[in-house]
Amino acid sequence: MTSLDDHPLRYQLANELHARPFPSLGAPSFAAFLAIARRDEAAPRDRAVDRAHLIALLDRFGAPHPQPGATHWYGELGRYRLKWEQHAEFVTYTIFGEQMSDRPFDRAIFHAFPADWLAQAPGLRVTSALFRIEPAPETAAMKQKIDEWFVPESVAVSRVLDDTAIIASDFRIDTAGHVRMAVFSTDAGPRRLGRVVQRLCEIETYKTMSMLGLARVQELGPRLAAMDQELGALMDEMTGEGSRADATLKALLGVSAEIETILAQSSFRFGATGAYEALVTQRIGVLREERWEGRQTFAEFMMRRFDPAMRTVKATEKRLKEMSDRAIRAGELLRTRVDVERSAQNQKLLASMDRRADLQLRLQRTVEGLSVVAISYYAVNLAAYLAYPAMAALDISKGIGTAVLTPLVVLGVWLTLRRIRREVE
Repeated sequence: MTSLDDHPLRYQLANELHARPFPSLGAPSFAAFLAIARRDEAAPRDRAVDRAHLIALLDRFGAPHPQPGATHWYGELGRYRLKWEQHAEFVTYTIFGEQMSDRPFDRAIFHAFPADWLAQAPGLRVTSALFRIEPAPETAAMKQKIDEWFVPESVAVSRVLDDTAIIASDFRIDTAGHVRMAVFSTDAGPRRLGRVVQRLCEIETYKTMSMLGLARVQELGPRLAAMDQELGALMDEMTGEGSRADATLKALLGVSAEIETILAQSSFRFGATGAYEALVTQRIGVLREERWEGRQTFAEFMMRRFDPAMRTVKATEKRLKEMSDRAIRAGELLRTRVDVERSAQNQKLLASMDRRADLQLRLQRTVEGLSVVAISYYAVNLAAYLAYPAMAALDISKGIGTAVLTPLVVLGVWLTLRRIRREVE
């Protein structure tokens, strides 16, 4: 069998599908999750800086470094395990441990991340969460724990993965600055528990990143309302009598340019918001939720709290595009109007030029006639002087000789000027 040359990316692409394994977790255990986003959304993420920050943490515990160019790392970190993942807009750290504190969601758990190391983070915390994983107690005891740990108004609880685990969270930030999430294992193995925790981390992160789109919409709200009114006023002015189309067009182009600038600056955030929203929905879907004791599920929580925010973002994006289209159509109409007005002005100018040319032609003909007379006058005198000797010899008087020469000279001058004018034309 003849060997084939492999594509240079064949193994890299195949291994990418298996590069992010789920952690294995027992019950009881805990997890501390941290997501860091760049400070400036417009700036590209420096992956080398993220990797250097990770290595600074690994070096504190003598842990091995990731491979060059790696976007994920999972391994031992002292008495904990660390999972690191790098994404387009953010980087995540998740620490797993088995020494679960008696105090639920003890803020000391997050101290697994050194404080001075956190202070040197290349970005800002976008979200953080504490996970408590324990065997599922009796229903009454579980209800009591859920009511004590979470805000009843917001808490979402559901059975997941064929009733092998029960998850709960209110998605609120507690006094320590973290979101609380509980996982009760009923019949889940270590790998399944790891998948549940990983999915919950992704739901929380993608939910938060999606909400950045809502923040952008709220920031744009007052300016969009003002531009919408200004655009409407300019379009009303287009239909008014006595309006200056060129001035209106200039103002309209200014509004249109600002709309296009906002669209260009917001297109990435709107697109990312849609992608993150889809990921949140997909991650909740794979959990295969079932209702527990009449409580709202994660999907119902998102439908009530998260989906309206996403619809607001989509509506604003649609509004911006519609405003852009309206401005473009209005600009085209105004350009047509300006072109028509300029054509009318050009026609008037051409008519005026025709009249001036006609007057100039008449004046030229008048001047030519006067020129014939003037030249003929001097030519007749010169011809008469030249003909006087001949007229004296023929016994013709000067008056008669001059009268005979005058028509001949005038005709000659006229023919000469006519020939010169034809040559010039």
